[in-house]
Amino acid sequence: MQQLQRESEASRLIVEFFLSRLKETSVQEGIQQADSRVLSRAVVPNLPSAPRKSLILALSMMLGLMFGAGYVLVREFAQTTFRDASKLEGRTGYTVIGQVPTIPAQRRKNVLKYLVDKPTSAAAEAIRNLRTSVLLSNLDRRPQVIMSTSSIPQEGKTTQSLALTQNLTGLGKRVLLIEGDIRRRVFSQYFDVPGDVGLLSVLSGDRALSEATIFVDDLGADVLVGEKAKTNAADIFSSDRFTDFLTEAREIYDCIIINTPPVLAVPDARIIGQAVDAIVYTVKWDSTTHRQVREGLRSFEDVNIKVSGLVLSQINARQMKRYGYGDSYGAYSAYYDN
Repeated sequence: MQQLQRESEASRLIVEFFLSRLKETSVQEGIQQADSRVLSRAVVPNLPSAPRKSLILALSMMLGLMFGAGYVLVREFAQTTFRDASKLEGRTGYTVIGQVPTIPAQRRKNVLKYLVDKPTSAAAEAIRNLRTSVLLSNLDRRPQVIMSTSSIPQEGKTTQSLALTQNLTGLGKRVLLIEGDIRRRVFSQYFDVPGDVGLLSVLSGDRALSEATIFVDDLGADVLVGEKAKTNAADIFSSDRFTDFLTEAREIYDCIIINTPPVLAVPDARIIGQAVDAIVYTVKWDSTTHRQVREGLRSFEDVNIKVSGLVLSQINARQMKRYGYGDSYGAYSAYYDN
């Protein structure tokens, strides 16, 4: 009996052990079972769903156009130089009597050679138009003494003086070109001329006008160069000797062109302007500011001197088209030689 009881107790313990292990296994299976299940297999797309390149490209183009237009408008509103003759006339109240393009000469000494070799170029035709406008600026009294000036240096007034002189000699006129800028004396950069005898020698009475002038073949005109002086240039041009000199020159020459210093730099131009018949005021294209031109013209108005007209010089035709002014200049370019 005891033996059977022991075997029965051992069997019971074994059964209880297996029952407990079965419960533990069932609990673990419930914990590891997934909360979701596969309903259908995913389909691989042919095109990416993101990013949407077409939308991004369209937005980029719109933003680019907006920023580009804004940048152009800001630059135009902030632009303080002159690119168009009509705007120059509108802001100053003076007539633009000439528009001269940049002469494609790398050195100043090649300027006259270019005009001689290419008489039908755009620059030569522009100078002819300028010549016609200057000569017709006063129908009652055709200008004989013409002064060329500008607001600041490097605006092209000297080049225009030489080109206008050469153009006038082509009409058979006897022309005298005077270097009125005796402070800088730049004529030597355009042609070889001795500077030991010139304007001051004539004014002082040391030389006669015929002895001091130099005939330049490429110009076809007489040139009276400036000389270095110890006396202030403004005092020289204010003297009666200068007035008497111009009176004498009027009797000898058909046209007299005086190249003067910039009006904002020194007072020489305002003094000489009182004795001339016409004043050509040069404004460099896309360079000289509104304020400089306005102050330069006002300096003449303050002394009751009338400017005959403005010249928009050194125009870059290619850049002018880029700025959108191609229709206002170069309309007859098909008739010009480069």
